[in-house]
Amino acid sequence: MADSAGPNERAGPVATVASTQILIVGGGPAGAAAAYWLAREGHSVTIVEKRTFPRNKSCGDALTPRAVRQLHDMGLADTFATSHRFEGVRVTGLGRDLTLQWPEHPDYGRHGYVVRRAELDTIVAANAVSAGATLLQGHEAVRPLVSRGFVRGAVVQGPTGPPFEVMAKYVVVADGANSRFGRNLGTTRSQEWPFGAAIRTYWETPRHTEPWIESALDLRDRNDRVVPGYGWVFPAGDGTANIGVGLLSTFRDFKTVNTAHLLQAYVERIAERWEIDPGEPLRKAVSGRIPMGGSVAPTAGPTYLVVGDAAGVVSPFNGDGIDYAYETGRLAADVLHEALATNDASALQHYSKQLDERYGQYFKVARLFARIVGRPLVIRELTRIGMHNRTLMEWVLRIMSNELRPDETGPAELAYRAAAAIARLAPNA
Repeated sequence: MADSAGPNERAGPVATVASTQILIVGGGPAGAAAAYWLAREGHSVTIVEKRTFPRNKSCGDALTPRAVRQLHDMGLADTFATSHRFEGVRVTGLGRDLTLQWPEHPDYGRHGYVVRRAELDTIVAANAVSAGATLLQGHEAVRPLVSRGFVRGAVVQGPTGPPFEVMAKYVVVADGANSRFGRNLGTTRSQEWPFGAAIRTYWETPRHTEPWIESALDLRDRNDRVVPGYGWVFPAGDGTANIGVGLLSTFRDFKTVNTAHLLQAYVERIAERWEIDPGEPLRKAVSGRIPMGGSVAPTAGPTYLVVGDAAGVVSPFNGDGIDYAYETGRLAADVLHEALATNDASALQHYSKQLDERYGQYFKVARLFARIVGRPLVIRELTRIGMHNRTLMEWVLRIMSNELRPDETGPAELAYRAAAAIARLAPNA
C-alpha cells in the first residue's frame, strides 16, 4: 500500500470534500449488508456504488438457507415471503436424477428462494438506506485516499461534474470479484488456487414453479465430452428460469472452453425436459470470473476490511457466494462497530482471524475437492457412484451447502472430518 504520492496522488481537480465514519465501496450483497448492520448501530455510513440499481450480475439467483437466514435477520422476511420458494435440489447425472431436500440444521430453515439479482440487490441496498445509510448510485470510487499508510477514504467520480473526496475513518472494500479498489490497496489472488467461470441468462418455461432447483453433474460440451463443472436451472416462479453453467479453473483445458458454447450445449440437452426453446433466451447471457476459497489477501489493513467476492469468499464446492457475502458483511460490521465504540482501530485485525476460524478449514477442503474433480474421468466416476446412492448424496449436500451440524456428529460430519484431515496433509491445497 503506497502513500498519497504515486498512484494515489490527485489527478486533476477535486471538488468538495464529504466525510463519513465508514465508506463502503460497492453496494452489492456484502457492502449492503455491512451498511445495514453499521447504520442500525447509529454509525454514519456511505455506500459508493458504480452502477445504478437495478443492475444484473453473472451470479445465479438461488438463495440458500444460509442466505435466507441473513435476509431474515436484516428484517426482510416479509419482503421475500412471496418470492419463489424451493425446498431443495434435484441432482441429475448419467441419465438419473435424485431429489434432495435441504438438510435439517439448528440455525437454518429448510428452504431457499429464487430471486433475480437485479431485484434482490436493489431491495437489500434500499434496506440499508432505510436503516440510515447513504447510497451514492452511479458513483465510482476511482482511487483510495492514503495518508502515511492509512486509507482515509476515496476519490469518487459521479455521473457528472468533477471528482470529489469522501473522507472516512474506515473503509470497507466490497466492489466484487474484480475489485479494482482492493488491488489499488495491494490485495492479490493466490494464483495457484482455483477460481470459477460462470455464465447464465433466462429462458421462458412452463415449469417455472418447480419447488426444486436443479444441478447437473455431467456437464458436457458440444462434442459430448465431460467438462468438470455443473449446470443449473433455477425456476423463478415468474414464467422464467435462470439457466447457467459454472466451470472450475482446475480443469486442464479450462482456458480453451468457450463458456457461451458450453451454456448452449447444456440448454439444448435440457430443452425438452424443461420445455424451453434453446434458441430464444430472454436476454443476452451475463458471464464472469470469480475468485474462490478465500484466495484473496490481505483481507484487512489498519483502516480497511475486504468482504464478499472482493475477498474471494466463494465456495469452490458449488459456487455459493451470496450467503458468504452477507455473512462477511455482517462480520465486518461487528468488527468496525467494536473499533468505533472503543476508539481502537486494532479491532480490525480480529476480522481476518475470524474469517479463518469460520471458513479457513472448510475452504481448504473445498479447494482440494476442486483439484480432484478437475479431471473428467474422476468427476464421471464420482457422479456414477453418487447417482446410485441417495444417502451419500444427502451427505454431500450437507457438506457442500456448509450445513454441518455443530451439535451432533452424523455421517456427513464424519466424512467431512476425514476430508479435513487429508487436507491438513496438503499444505498448498
